[in-house]
Amino acid sequence: MPEQDQKDQKDQRGQRERQDQQDRKQGAPPDPRHWWPLVVIALAQLMIVLDGTIVNIALPSMQSELGMSDGDRQWAIIAYVLPFGGLLLLGGRISGLVGHRRTFLISLIGFAAASALGGAANTTGVLFGARALQGVFAAAMAPAALSLLTLTFTDPKERGKAFGVYGAMGAAGSGVGLLAGGVLTEFLDWRWCLWVNVPIAVIALLGLPYVPRDAGAGVRSGGLDIPGVLLSVSGLTALVYGLSRAESRGWDDPLVLVLLFASVALLVAFVAVEARVRQPLLPPRVLRHRARGGAFLVSALMLAALFGCFLFLSYYAQTVLGYSPVEAGLTIMVLVVGSLIGSMLIAGRLLSRVGVRTLMVPGLLAMAAGLLVLSFLEADSAHVLALYLVPAQLLIGLGLGIVLTAATSLATAEVGYADMGTASAAFNAGQQVGGAVGTALFNTVATTATAAYLRNQGPDVTSATVHGFGVGLLVATGIMLLAALVATVLLRPRGTHGA
Repeated sequence: MPEQDQKDQKDQRGQRERQDQQDRKQGAPPDPRHWWPLVVIALAQLMIVLDGTIVNIALPSMQSELGMSDGDRQWAIIAYVLPFGGLLLLGGRISGLVGHRRTFLISLIGFAAASALGGAANTTGVLFGARALQGVFAAAMAPAALSLLTLTFTDPKERGKAFGVYGAMGAAGSGVGLLAGGVLTEFLDWRWCLWVNVPIAVIALLGLPYVPRDAGAGVRSGGLDIPGVLLSVSGLTALVYGLSRAESRGWDDPLVLVLLFASVALLVAFVAVEARVRQPLLPPRVLRHRARGGAFLVSALMLAALFGCFLFLSYYAQTVLGYSPVEAGLTIMVLVVGSLIGSMLIAGRLLSRVGVRTLMVPGLLAMAAGLLVLSFLEADSAHVLALYLVPAQLLIGLGLGIVLTAATSLATAEVGYADMGTASAAFNAGQQVGGAVGTALFNTVATTATAAYLRNQGPDVTSATVHGFGVGLLVATGIMLLAALVATVLLRPRGTHGA
């Protein structure tokens, strides 16, 4: 029975907590194995986020060696993003059905195997298939990892530190991926952008015995909501793919319009079905929690605002400043360092002491300020690093680390064992959709502003492009301010979890 499984899980956690408290009272040194689960979960999170960006810089080398056409090379990225975003809710439900630890183990091994296959690919078909398999296993591993983190670290102080590390992996992973992709491609081979996951997975597997075992199988007796599965997978896949196509084809493209309208119809049908079935894939109670729903919405808006920033930083460093891919990656490391400070040294320490809103609103405002600073950059800006790039990236990084850590903690607060995977999956799905919306919107705004600049100011393409990015960053600033408003309204000022 699900109730008995939850009771067993709670009893095991209580026993571990009582033993830890007794050891501390007796002055016993902390068992270093106690933190191994965090190492395992953090490494998995790093792989998932890193693989979203690590192949970007390697694309030209992949295209040259495998003979990809310009139209096909985007599938090295889309093949990973589509199944990841589309299957997240299903992955979260499976995690609750068969057990979070068991799901994590299977998906970790599968992700590593798919990475090894992709690195050994000698045709585009094998590479794209391997990337799709990575996305499938990531869709199960992401909610399982967050569920395990929530269930393992329940002491308020330890929970803050654990979520700080987890948030750091999420916040820094994209920047690390860009840098790692440049270094591996330039000094080794593009194949190592995929093979690098294998040793990371091996280290995680070595620590897996220290991760607490599943107490029961969650909601094993409930079964799968097949109509919900079909509607959610098709709706989310159509939405993510439609938004990715809008980035290059434009919002008025017939394929984009068909995909977006279809996604809306499918997701509306999904909501209607979930309100009526006995064992819904996404129980409405998961989203009705005011603070948790606020965390989902804030994180989606935040990533919608930030994805354009990442595009701008990469373009500006390489095209305007003339940096190599490795130098451009090192420039972005300023943002990575800021996010590590924000997540581990600020949010990780304060999460157990102050309300989530107290952390998230200032963090969102800091990111809005950083985006605003970047919007003033021009093609011939003086003292670029000192006046613009470094201050802006530090503000954005600090805010990102703080907000992502706090929102991640809140996303699974007060959720039962059976719904833990689903809540984790919904949180990740919101981020995926937010990032896809932000990328497409930013590209549209920037392209339109660039074209207007060329018509009115002359044929200086670089200045026009930087101007277009600046307008896009102003829109991103507005989205970030909207996220701060949502956090202010939906999150309560007191209570660790805002509830």
